[in-house]
Amino acid sequence: MIAPEEAWRRIHERITARAPSQTRRTAALGRVLASTVAAQVDVPPFDTSAMDGFAVDGDVSPGSILEISATLAAGDSPGHTLRPGSAVRIMTGAPVPEGANRVVPIEASELQRQADGDRRRVRFPGGASGPDHIRRRGEVSQRGATLLDRGHLLGPGALALLASHGVAEVEVHARPKVASITTGDEVVPPEREPDPGQIRDSHTDFLGAALAQLGIVNEPLGIAPDDPATLRRLVQEGLRRDVLLLSGGVSMGEFDLVEGVLADHGCEPLFDAVAIQPGKPMVAAVHPGGWVFALPGNPASAMVCFWLFVRPALRRMLGFDDGFWHGALPATALAPLPAAKGRDLFLPGVVELDPERGVGVRVVVPQGSHDVVAYAHGTVLVRLPKGTPEQPEGSRCEVLPLVEWVPG
Repeated sequence: MIAPEEAWRRIHERITARAPSQTRRTAALGRVLASTVAAQVDVPPFDTSAMDGFAVDGDVSPGSILEISATLAAGDSPGHTLRPGSAVRIMTGAPVPEGANRVVPIEASELQRQADGDRRRVRFPGGASGPDHIRRRGEVSQRGATLLDRGHLLGPGALALLASHGVAEVEVHARPKVASITTGDEVVPPEREPDPGQIRDSHTDFLGAALAQLGIVNEPLGIAPDDPATLRRLVQEGLRRDVLLLSGGVSMGEFDLVEGVLADHGCEPLFDAVAIQPGKPMVAAVHPGGWVFALPGNPASAMVCFWLFVRPALRRMLGFDDGFWHGALPATALAPLPAAKGRDLFLPGVVELDPERGVGVRVVVPQGSHDVVAYAHGTVLVRLPKGTPEQPEGSRCEVLPLVEWVPG
């Protein structure tokens, strides 16, 4: 049995990001760039007006009246020239005429009505000085300059930026192909009424949902009974994927067959027990075609092992910088914390935001590693290092977010 940090070190030294693949921009949300993207155009592409107003040449003294020589709207072609001694009426986003170096906002001007009723002149009661209200060509980005760096997470804003440069495809890290197997004679599909001594499979739904949060599709290969031949056949099929996830069959019982079957298929184990509670029996193994993670059979144990080790491993394959307990946040306990004895204890918690204490967490104490209810309610994992005594309300602790939580 090894410490969780050592377990992650053994994974980390063997894990690599997946090879790059070209993906349509419209399908790249949540992906990580595998190569730098350069700006395709200058932004803005020409000097444009930041305000509705009047383009003029130089400072305009208070009370000045200028003839309006033209009107420019957004979408007009650049190239108009300002006639000396005049002003050009201009709209936000329109190209600034040659010879103009300032835009006076509409609210700082007065249109002058002529005898024929036409408004051909504009008066500037306060003159014109201060900001020029012109967005200069290339001030946001210049063609050829780095637009987004390798490793950038593509969110909605980044996709909008790529669209503004006409980037149709980007190079991102490919998603791994993942398959899962649930093991045990006692396990039946959720849709089936269990016979006495049987339980419904919760692992497949958990893994499918947890993988979907990463943008990865789970391929369930079914439930393997405690039969070496059947398990061997399903594992052989699963090893054709980049990652195979198994649930159950990794303890020390007579019918815990997973480790032996993996060895028969040439898998190299990295570890088979981690000093955490829940979740001690867990196998991480490699083979020429990819990875195997064999999780405990108890649902809460499987969830904790997935969140602590499998999720960060998959995220590293996707190009993220992740690791064991990566992204944990300091928090204040809103209720007493239990003691942790010989292993690090990971408990579900519900987050609350307090204006004074910041992130607060209320631990949901489970009945044991079979308690799906407690872990279903948790939005974070709370870590209590081994040897930690009971702690009172108000104690400091660390939490690892599990979902996108919005505290109430």
